[in-house]
Amino acid sequence: MPGDALSQDPAELRRRIDTTKAHPARVYDVFLGGKDNYPVDRAAAAAALAANPRGYLDVRHNRDFLRRAVGTLAREDGIRQFLDIGTGLPTAENVHQIAQRIIPDSRVVYVDNDPVVLAHARALLTSGPEGRTDYIDADFKNPAHILEQAAKTLDFDQPVALCLVAILHFVEDEEAYPIVRELVDSLPAGSRLVLSHLTEDLNPENIRAVQRTYTERGFTFVLRSRAEVERFFAESALELAEPGVVPAHHWRADNAAPVPEQPEASYLAALDDIEKVRYADINDVTDADINVYAGVGNKA
Repeated sequence: MPGDALSQDPAELRRRIDTTKAHPARVYDVFLGGKDNYPVDRAAAAAALAANPRGYLDVRHNRDFLRRAVGTLAREDGIRQFLDIGTGLPTAENVHQIAQRIIPDSRVVYVDNDPVVLAHARALLTSGPEGRTDYIDADFKNPAHILEQAAKTLDFDQPVALCLVAILHFVEDEEAYPIVRELVDSLPAGSRLVLSHLTEDLNPENIRAVQRTYTERGFTFVLRSRAEVERFFAESALELAEPGVVPAHHWRADNAAPVPEQPEASYLAALDDIEKVRYADINDVTDADINVYAGVGNKA
């Protein structure tokens, strides 16, 4: 059921879109093979890929972690409410599609503050007949507003899975930790925190090169250690689910990452490197490819 944000005037939305500066959601969309991005976003993605030619595996395995985490929480724990902040652009297997396939009456609220995401948000609202989805046009740095709006769709007397997937490395410490605490404190017992985060622990040379390409474009880009990622869970008194905070491809790996349909070889050969990413099979991942930690915590 669409929120008020979707009633915004299309002309006003267009005025809000800055096509001169790359945006994290749109750069992420490039790596996922999406079309809802601009030349400046593709340039940022290409620069990151040049710095780390297998860096697309971070993005794709981060997304695959979300698939596995949401599926696990719905199937094994019966979680039927999800608050996904930093949603990004609609893509294959959004949270509501994963959750409602398992629990048809699942409710999902998506949150982002990029007008391009808002412009395409109706694709996130194609809920099954028994479930419900909504979209909030809001900034992560205003958690009180997010919670107030989310309560129109979610029942905060029942467990909620808070998804903070690949968003916190765009937020400095002095804001990131208090905001996560505020969000988790609002959730009832039995809720979950689904979190992923870039790190320099695993393959520092590669990810530092990528970090430079983003910071040169004006992004906040904070790489955190395993201990610093675990701190998000510890400060909210969350119990980490097995296997704890681990490289994303090791979190309950099921070897089921989808393989994109392959085009003709001649067509593939004519594409540039960033365009080829959408057709890459990510199941050949190694530990030397990944710079993302992932974990799920349980609120007792």
